[in-house]
Amino acid sequence: MSPDLQMLRGGSARDVQRPQGRLSVVIPVYRSEAILPDLVSRLESVLTTIADSFELILVNDCSPDRSWDVICELVRRYPWVRAINLMRNYGQHNALLCGIRAVRYDVVITMDDDLQHPPEEIPKLLAKLAEGYDVAYGTPEHEQHGLGRDFASWISKIALQNVMGAEIARKISAFRAFRAEVAKAFTHYAGAFVSIDVLLTWGTNRFCLIPVRHEPRKKGVSGYTFRKLVTHAMNMMTGFTTLPLQFASMVGFVFTLFGIAVLAYVVGRFLLRGGSVPGFPFLASIIALFSGAQLFALGIIGEYLARMHFRMMDRPSYVVRESLRLENAETTGVDSEFIAGVSRTS
Repeated sequence: MSPDLQMLRGGSARDVQRPQGRLSVVIPVYRSEAILPDLVSRLESVLTTIADSFELILVNDCSPDRSWDVICELVRRYPWVRAINLMRNYGQHNALLCGIRAVRYDVVITMDDDLQHPPEEIPKLLAKLAEGYDVAYGTPEHEQHGLGRDFASWISKIALQNVMGAEIARKISAFRAFRAEVAKAFTHYAGAFVSIDVLLTWGTNRFCLIPVRHEPRKKGVSGYTFRKLVTHAMNMMTGFTTLPLQFASMVGFVFTLFGIAVLAYVVGRFLLRGGSVPGFPFLASIIALFSGAQLFALGIIGEYLARMHFRMMDRPSYVVRESLRLENAETTGVDSEFIAGVSRTS
């Protein structure tokens, strides 16, 4: 264990107010050109008081506004800011995975780019890590989302309950702090469908929650729509768990019992009254029920086959178009591996 992690593990919530090792903050960016300057400024005020060394990695998820231009200006202004520009919009979790793989320090903080996660709450997450946890989630004291988004988020969290525990899964958020060594568990993950929360469960089961302040979005509108959240929930359930297949098996079992009950009814009626069950509606309804159950199960199996198909296609989690790096990396405390200007993917 590194000295920085030892210091973090041995500290207390009060100790976190003083410099505590080295921190990496990863933020996916989408439609946030008006918020980024204030976000970075507030982060600087906090990070300088709680860390000896720190970095901010801004991952532009092909934002259609001027976010990348603003990010480039921030890199020139702040030597501890690093920038990655993706080839297209891959989604929040894919962008996070890209940034997490670029971190250099012992503790990683992930948060949204809209200031709904106040940087001033970061010390609370670090205090929980100091207690020995590997992953700390900042759960909102009061949610600020609409009914549709809350429902879609609830669907996503159902898929996590069997790997994280019901209490943790119901209250997770994008505001996380975790030890960088946990990310070693998914170093070689290359699927197109990414869920950071599921991947974190591959490396540890030591999760915790801490209530934090949750503020309304300062400017603009969120890029996370109800449709995107439901799609992410479906990808997570069929891409990382066998829960839907187990559910399909249960549906098949229930309808088998129902079929046995119908058979017993038909035979019993024949034995007691001497005739078969009359009527086309009865037969049609039974056929419709069983056909619907079969198609439902086939649909779930088809989702898993689609995941296997996309995995065999080797679709990447993300592709980096360019990354902005400072010339004076060594003199500013930024990693000397950073080279001047822009590096592009081959």
